Order: sequence, then structure tokens, then C-alpha cells
Amino acid sequence: MSSSPAAPEARARELRRLLNRAAHAYYVLDTPEMEDPVYDRLYRELLDLETQHPALIRPDSPTQRVGGTPAQGFTSVDHRIGLLSLDNAFSTDELEAWYSRLLKVLDREPAEGTPSPALPMVGELKIDGNALALSYDQGLLVRAATRGDGERGEEITANVRTIQSVPLRLQLEQPPAWVEVRGEALIPDATFAAINAERESRGEALFANPRNACAGTLRQLDPRVVAARRLDFFAYTLHLPDDWQPGPGDPPRPTSQWESLQWLEAAGFKVNPNAELLPDLAAVEAFFTSWDTGRRALPYATDGVVVKLNDLRLQDAAGFTQKAPRWAIALKYPAEEAPSKLLRLACQVGRTGVVTPVAEFEPVPLAGTTVSRATLHNADRLAELDLHAGDTIVVRKAGEIIPEVVRVLAELRPAGAVRLELPHLCPECGSELVREEGEAATRCVNSSCPAILRGALRHWVSKGALDVDGLGAKLIEQLVERGLVRSIADLYGLDGALLASLERMGPKSAENLVAALAASKAQPWHRQLYGLGIHHVGEVNAKALAKAFPSAAELGTAAETTPEAITAVFGIGGEIAQSLQQWFATPANQQLLTALERQGFSLAAGPEQLAASTNGAAAALAGQTFVLTGTLPTLSRSQAQALIEAAGGKVSGSVSKKTSYVVAGEEAGSKLSKAEALGVPVLDEAGLRALLGQP
Repeated sequence: MSSSPAAPEARARELRRLLNRAAHAYYVLDTPEMEDPVYDRLYRELLDLETQHPALIRPDSPTQRVGGTPAQGFTSVDHRIGLLSLDNAFSTDELEAWYSRLLKVLDREPAEGTPSPALPMVGELKIDGNALALSYDQGLLVRAATRGDGERGEEITANVRTIQSVPLRLQLEQPPAWVEVRGEALIPDATFAAINAERESRGEALFANPRNACAGTLRQLDPRVVAARRLDFFAYTLHLPDDWQPGPGDPPRPTSQWESLQWLEAAGFKVNPNAELLPDLAAVEAFFTSWDTGRRALPYATDGVVVKLNDLRLQDAAGFTQKAPRWAIALKYPAEEAPSKLLRLACQVGRTGVVTPVAEFEPVPLAGTTVSRATLHNADRLAELDLHAGDTIVVRKAGEIIPEVVRVLAELRPAGAVRLELPHLCPECGSELVREEGEAATRCVNSSCPAILRGALRHWVSKGALDVDGLGAKLIEQLVERGLVRSIADLYGLDGALLASLERMGPKSAENLVAALAASKAQPWHRQLYGLGIHHVGEVNAKALAKAFPSAAELGTAAETTPEAITAVFGIGGEIAQSLQQWFATPANQQLLTALERQGFSLAAGPEQLAASTNGAAAALAGQTFVLTGTLPTLSRSQAQALIEAAGGKVSGSVSKKTSYVVAGEEAGSKLSKAEALGVPVLDEAGLRALLGQP
């Protein structure tokens, strides 16, 4: 007699439960509860059941951790919640300065002569791996993505499923509709050594360090390769929907970072066991000091500690800068140093014409990689080091990433060594180099310089700008060397036949590139603005400027006639306004804008963006400046700021006579007192909503 259909389904459910629990105990808790042969037998039984009854396969089945076929590529996805980077501190003095800024933004500055208030913080080790964003839907892992630019990353779900310490299903009775988890993927040192030993035995190139190996592994197209490299994962950040209510056996909703770590652990994630709840800044400094030596015994790489304000409401009140949270900071350990012999002084010419001296020296191992070049920044730094030919130099990695020359060991200098200086002529085009008074940079001002053109082209086609796939550095080099492209606009006059005649290009590649160039004309105005490579105008500033000035013509007019309109844009200062003024006043740049328009670029916002910009200009709070202080009943500080800015207002961090309103909540601090002294109107949340036309 055949078994009932319910029997295989019930057995598969039981096998999934047993195997997932065993994997969690082994990979997350490090307390194995099942012998390997038993696990293997149960796994085989489940696999056989799913083979016989494919309808039994579930996303959280252990058999689904490794996909069967390689992916064709990775797609770019938007993060539900952005992944901002952390600001860095490299000493306890810088940590204390960060803490003082935090107290100020929270209106908790101590009175003169009194000690600073103690805010509980959480200290966590800064794992040297790769940040991931994990998305769960009804408790099931549905997407994993790389950090990317913080707003968009690459979807690598199939690869992340192979990481045994990433739960496929959350261990919750009543999982939220969605959960966003942030954490660090890593390759432990012992695993890294084994991977490199295996690669060496096969005659393959070795990975430079565990972080690079991890990054390369996560972007493998075949999940089976990823599974073989045995990555690990530590979770450290949690985002939950506002309406989630825990089930009877679920952890309560976190109100602090410490409780968030406990929640993650209860839900099935591996959390770094070395995190500590620290009562004050002195405890943070002690935590940092203790791990300076303790980290060397860890089985994975770490280059510092991350300090986070514990209270989530205070985190929300502190908010963010354009690049990083104000409530957290990465405190880095001093970089490793190594001596080496200087071989030669080279010079690089960047896309803005800045000439950067570069020291080339005998290769040395440093912080996990082998380095042989380091920037010397500018002529002042070169003179400060007093660098001579053949010098012995001391090199380190700034922030564990960028090699730099720390000092010269003059006592080891060869007799008769020649002092090194920047050349007087551009190493690329032979033009006279210029250094303006008061500037550190030395520049080539020849707009036809091949190095400047190559840099401008690389920037224009980069991901943050026009994102033109298929136009790499080698091809750009050929186009410039052969005189086929003399400006950005010339790219759009290239045809398939001409491109197909170049090295490493065939008809299909040429056809794809022409199509990619044509498609790039539809990129939004803020990307076009960023792509122009105007000094000081990065991606974030380009977005803010494009929103305030919906076309190149309007931005150019403002730069020439009303620079104060530019500095009125939130986050834009005088340095950027001056840079825009100089750029638009340059005839060659005006010619470039004209040429781009002839090639089909609008250099302006599209209809939807234009409508949004127009609405913003006529919004209820246009031209008014607000200061937020204290805790509002229903709005977080970031929510209140978003509402004000969406209505055309500006939010400032300090009260002055120019402040239109101060919005005050509970425990309002010195800003409220200053507003009352200056006669600035004070609103509560209801008053703010009334201004916004909300009930």
C-alpha cells in the first residue's frame, strides 16, 4: 500500500527542521548537536524526497543553499534602506571630538566647567570583509545584495544562500512582513590560507588578502564555487517595519542597538561575540585599547572598532550627514608600517589637470597586500619629506587601504643623492605647469592634454555618471591616442565600423557600445551634471544642484549672476559655488555643452523631475529655515526634516536671527532658550503640521 501524500510532506518538513537546527548549532552557535554521518544521512533522505516530489521543495530547504546552474551575470537593485559608510577616527582625540559633535546635535552639550553627560554606546569589532544587505519577506530570505554605492548594489542572492551562517528562514513564530539585515561577509584566516594553498597547487594566482578573496568570491557566477570557499557572516544592523508585533516566543521589539544584536541572534543570525555595551566614553576608549592587541589572536581580520550610540531614538534624533550617520563612527588602529627603497619618482596627471607625484619603491607586504607605489599628494608634501633619489622610506596604509609615505630615513641616504622635485613641464603634453597662489595643487592647464581628456572620458562613462558599459580604460586610450575623440561629445559621433576596427573590438562589441552610448543620453540631469567633472561637484551635490536648478542653462546663469542662490541649496557651500562660476565662465566648457546638445543631450531635468522641482519652489515652506530640538510626539527628527525639505524649507543645526521657526519637543535644549532670547517663533509638532497643511 502506498503512503498517503501527507506522509512525504510531513517528513520533509521534519527533515528541514532538524537539518536547519543542526546547521545553526554548528555554524552559528559553534556547538554541534548532530554527528556528521547522521546529518549526511538526513540530508540525503530530504534530497531524495524532493527529487521524487518536486512540489516539496521550499526556499528554506538546506538543499537550496547551492544552486545548480551558474548565473549569466548580476543585476543592479535598489536598497530598501541605504547603506551609508561610516566616518573614521584615527585617535582617541578624534573620537572625543566626534562625541562632542554628537552631544551638540542632540542638544546635550554640558555647561562650561561641568563634565560631559554619559551616553551608553555599543562597541563592535570592525570586521575586514564585505558589507551585505539581506532582505527577508515573511521570514524567508528573498534577496541579498552588495553595498554598491549605498543606494544600489548587485543582487547576489544565490551566492549568499551558500553561506551557512545566513539563515534562509528567520527563527521567529511571527516574522515581520519584511526585515532588512546588514552585516559583513568574510573569509576566516584559516580558510583563506587553505584556498590560497589549493590555488598555488593548481598554478593559479593567489588572492592578496581575505577581503579581496571574499569580494571576488561573492561575485562568482557559479554558486558552487562560492559554497566551496566557505564564507562566514556576522550580522550587526536591523531594520523592522513600524507595525510589527512579536509572537509569544519571539524577542521583543528592540529599542537599542544592544537589543538589536540580541534580536538578530534570537532570529538565527551569527552576531560577533566580542561586542560590548559600554556606559560612557572612557569605557569605549578602554574597549578600543584592549582589542589593539586582542585582535591579533582572532581567526579573522579586523582593523578597528565601530562605536554606535545605543539608544535607537537618540540615533534617530542625531540623524545623518550626506555621507554617514552622526551616531556611529569607526575608530581605526594605526596602520602597519614597513621600510622600502625608493626606485623613482613618477607623476600622474588627473582629469582636472592636477599633477600628483607618486613614489615607486621596492615591493613590500603591508596590511595583507604587496605594495610598490604610494601617492605623495603635491609639491608641498614632496618638499616636506625632503625626498632624494635612492632614499629609504617608511610606508604605511592610510586607513588600511591607501599606501602613503610616512617619513624618510635620512640617515640611510646615499652620498650625493639628488633632491627630487616636481617637473616644470607636463609629463603628458609638455606644457608649462602652473601653481596658483594659495593652492596646493600643481596643474596642467592645457585642455587638449591627453591625460586630462582620458580622465574626463573615464569619469563621464563611470557608473555614477552616464554608466556606459563597454567603454573601458584601454579603449579610451586608443581613441585618444589615434585622435578619434577630442572631447566627451566626440564619443557620440563614433560609428560601429570605426569602433570595430580597433584592438579587442569586434562588430558585436562595437554595436553594443554604440547602443550603450545612445542609451546614455536618457540618463537624468543630475548624472549628466556629475559626469561633467566639475571640481567639488560629487554625486550627492550633483543631485542637490540638479533639483534646485533643473537645467545647465539655469545653473550657469545662477553661477554667473546669483551665486548666493547656489549656496542657499542645502549642503552646498561657497567653494562649490566658486567652482561652478569658474567652470561656466570657461569658453571651452560652454563649447562642450553646445556640442552635447547637438548630440541630443537635453542637459535638463525630464518632465517628472521638472514638475517636482517646480512644485518644490512654490511649496508652503519655501525660503524658510527651521531648527529642530527635543523629541516630537510622533515624528522622528529625520522624518520632520524630510517633511520640511519636501515642502521647500531648509533645516539648520543652529539658531540665529535668520531662523524662521524652531520646532521644539520634549527635553528641548539650549536651542529653545536661544530662540526665546532672539524672539524666534517656536512651534510644537501640531504647529509644524499646521504650516504643512496637515491635520
